[in-house]
Amino acid sequence: MGTILLVILILLLIGGLPVFPHSRSWGYGPSGIIGVVLMVLLILLLLGRI
Repeated sequence: MGTILLVILILLLIGGLPVFPHSRSWGYGPSGIIGVVLMVLLILLLLGRI
């Protein structure tokens, strides 16, 4: 389960970077969503749910 979450997080981080020409106008949207997902996962990890 932990390995799957790690792979998904790495893919989200790579996909959220605005380096492609079509994603330059996205602003902070994708990175904000990734930040929220990381915070939720961190809280769940600290509570022992994962």
